[in-house]
Amino acid sequence: MSELAILGGPKTRTEPYPAWPVWDQRDIDAVTEVIKSGRWGGYPYPGPKTTELAKKFAELQGGGYAVPMANGTVTMEVALRASNIGWGDEVIVPAYTFQATASAPMSAGAIPVIVDIDPNTYCLDVKAATRAITPKTKAIIPVHLGSNMADMDAIMGLAEKHNLVVIEDCAHAHGAKWRGMGAGTIGHFGSFSLQSSKTLTSGEGGILLCRTPELAALAASIIDCGRPHALGGGADDPNGLSMQGGNFRLSELQATLALVGIERFPAQAKQREEMASYMDEALSEIPGVRVLRRDERHTTRSFYRYIFAIDPQKFGVEHDVMCAVLGAEGVPCWVGYEAMHNYELFQPQKSKLAVPNAFPENFDFKNMHLPEATRACERESIWLDESIFRAGTKGVDDAVAAIKKIQKNAQELNNATETFRIKRK
Repeated sequence: MSELAILGGPKTRTEPYPAWPVWDQRDIDAVTEVIKSGRWGGYPYPGPKTTELAKKFAELQGGGYAVPMANGTVTMEVALRASNIGWGDEVIVPAYTFQATASAPMSAGAIPVIVDIDPNTYCLDVKAATRAITPKTKAIIPVHLGSNMADMDAIMGLAEKHNLVVIEDCAHAHGAKWRGMGAGTIGHFGSFSLQSSKTLTSGEGGILLCRTPELAALAASIIDCGRPHALGGGADDPNGLSMQGGNFRLSELQATLALVGIERFPAQAKQREEMASYMDEALSEIPGVRVLRRDERHTTRSFYRYIFAIDPQKFGVEHDVMCAVLGAEGVPCWVGYEAMHNYELFQPQKSKLAVPNAFPENFDFKNMHLPEATRACERESIWLDESIFRAGTKGVDDAVAAIKKIQKNAQELNNATETFRIKRK
């Protein structure tokens, strides 16, 4: 009988990892309070719960002016529009990220310029970004990916030299810090997602951190159908700033769920960070496994997924096979995003969207050369679910034991690869 669960053997872990999202009576009471108040939606903006959320989230991240809104994609579009970036302008984005990072500029009328990643961190390669700058470049969107942050010192230096707006994509980085500064407070904007799988969630939603109250007022106006807002995104101000907008408001029901999540967040983030360090040490002892480098300036780690890399030849199996087998062993994992030029969710050239049709030369994906992102996506990356790190040392030990079991039985797996290979969706 095989040792591997996918081939009929016993599972490494039979106990489920902790569920997400976490909820208790506090969530029920908070939602009940909002329901009884009769003020469920986002108008007039911001409601009392949304105002409280903006204050507490800025405190959590250590600065900025927070504007809660509908999701973590429109946050980036709004940041670009508030910066007067639009038709024909270029915005640099990394090749390894969720499609929203590149689709948001298109929604603002701008062109996403896709650049390669640093193989040590899987975050944006600043040298590649430097080579991509043209007279049309107006902004750069670094993504803090998995359990790493982009090199914000180098990115801000590049931005200052070329007068670029920096929008940090912090969908994975609630609570993370760079040199003691909160993710999203270093650039001009910080974009956060509150989608259901994120480590701070309201089911759906997003928050945009803005460097100045003026930018926050513009952002609030854009998401509230163009209504003028006071500086800092406060109540309506007939003498305030306004511009063409739409309805991208966060509801009071979502805001109150996020507020309860903020109460739990510090303890959850601390546990994840401690267990991630424990995982780093354990994985570093396995041949063919590469722990992604954590920059010493990344002073507090907080993550949505923990990412590490394997060398298939040295480890013994391909990364998609490994993910399928880990799942069968009871360890939730994923191969991660596809490189942007191959990303099935990002296919703007197949649409009638204005930007790709007006600038088709920027969407010639077949001729894009992104070797580091391609290698990470097609051969190396393993994404572990955050729930593993809320299960204590036993949760990490089980994951490591499963990884070692796979390597021990690599030959048997390779013989059965064609039968059990699971294609990425």
